[in-house]
Amino acid sequence: MPDIEAVGRIIAEEIKKYRADHIEAHIEQAGSSHITYRGRKLESIGKSSGIGGNIRAQFNGGWGFASFNNLDDIPARIELAIKQAKLAGNSKSNLAKVKPVIDDVPAGIATNPVDIPLADKKKLLDEYNDVIWQTPELQTSVIGYGDGYKKSIFIDSGGSFIQQERADVSLRLMAIATDGSDVQQANMSLGSRGDFSQIQSLHSQVAEMAQRAVKLLSAPQIKGGEYTVVLDPVLAGVFVHEAFGHLSESDFIYENPRMREIMTLGKQFGGKHLNIVDGALVPNLRGSYKYDDEGVPASKTYLIKEGKLTGRLHSRETAAKMNEKPTGNARAVSYRYPPIVRMTNTFIEPGTVTFNDMIAGIKEGVYARNWYGGTTSMEMFTFSAAEAYMIKNGKIGGLMRPVVLSGNVFTTLQNIDAIGDDLDMNQGGGCGKGEQSPLPVSNGSPHIRIHNCLVGGA
Repeated sequence: MPDIEAVGRIIAEEIKKYRADHIEAHIEQAGSSHITYRGRKLESIGKSSGIGGNIRAQFNGGWGFASFNNLDDIPARIELAIKQAKLAGNSKSNLAKVKPVIDDVPAGIATNPVDIPLADKKKLLDEYNDVIWQTPELQTSVIGYGDGYKKSIFIDSGGSFIQQERADVSLRLMAIATDGSDVQQANMSLGSRGDFSQIQSLHSQVAEMAQRAVKLLSAPQIKGGEYTVVLDPVLAGVFVHEAFGHLSESDFIYENPRMREIMTLGKQFGGKHLNIVDGALVPNLRGSYKYDDEGVPASKTYLIKEGKLTGRLHSRETAAKMNEKPTGNARAVSYRYPPIVRMTNTFIEPGTVTFNDMIAGIKEGVYARNWYGGTTSMEMFTFSAAEAYMIKNGKIGGLMRPVVLSGNVFTTLQNIDAIGDDLDMNQGGGCGKGEQSPLPVSNGSPHIRIHNCLVGGA
């Protein structure tokens, strides 16, 4: 394969010859592998590698974008992006100013997960599949493993030249049990910033997952209604990402007059104990990095601080449009796409309440854990909790059928009356937006308690 650093140096000199308000280039060299099982059988296994890049140009406020997987004839790519930008431009270009950066950021891992032999990965997943199928009454199961390693170079007309390497590992397992027309499922989802050891030695957890799917067939149903609900860190993290995090992405706010009115900085959204953060500076998480895909340094952004809306997530363009500072949240899943405003690691900061104290005063409530689906529409949300337990007089009862939690995100934030001291980050899954999916992110929270939460049967 070509030396992409050498190609990057050539591009850095080449873009100096062209006139536009802004020009940037991304060059990417990547490798990945995947393994999937459906039921007892291996469904797909493979390994791939590739190289490509893009040129993005801005002229009179218009953007042009040209992606390619052949590094020949870079001048023609630059000319095409500028031509598109000129056709689209009809106003003044405006990007938040950032200092040019020259840096080289290594992946920070001992072993590239893509280099681990496929046979070794398959052996581990064969073991997990065997563990799953030691449980009777299962109808089917799904295992999906993926990893990747990417070296990228960012160059812009302002003088930045940033090399970054990153690795990623993800694993999702699901067991599905049936009894006639009754279908129940249990799942696990986890990942890491390239550390393969994080998905090893999970045999006991995999067995518990499969057994839980079967147990759900005979579990009783919670009666629908409003309850005091305690969410575990996984479900609370999904809530903060899906229901609130996407509303904090400033391209969404800027383009929606109603949300601009709702998401007014300084507005009180919760109690003083509520702090919600997004930031790629938190080390060793799947959403972590040093620079975003516009060459902007990563930051820690308080979206809510002491209950008040204090920030939102920006690209250079949205920051300029809203007269705010860029936050380093412009991201793209690959060179095939331009960067857009995305979350990184989004979480509720820990409070001081222990789990036992959180449930102690609940006469009748619901403890909801894990998740396997959900939808959001503006400020309304519906999430499916994968596990549910009744809380009676401060004690956790037995396993119940999965439940659905619904409500208005702003009302729900106001109704959070206790935040635990046990922050945990969920590294599984990925985020989708604007046809770019899955983007590595993480989300998390301590246990949280919400009063007057609407609960229905899944």
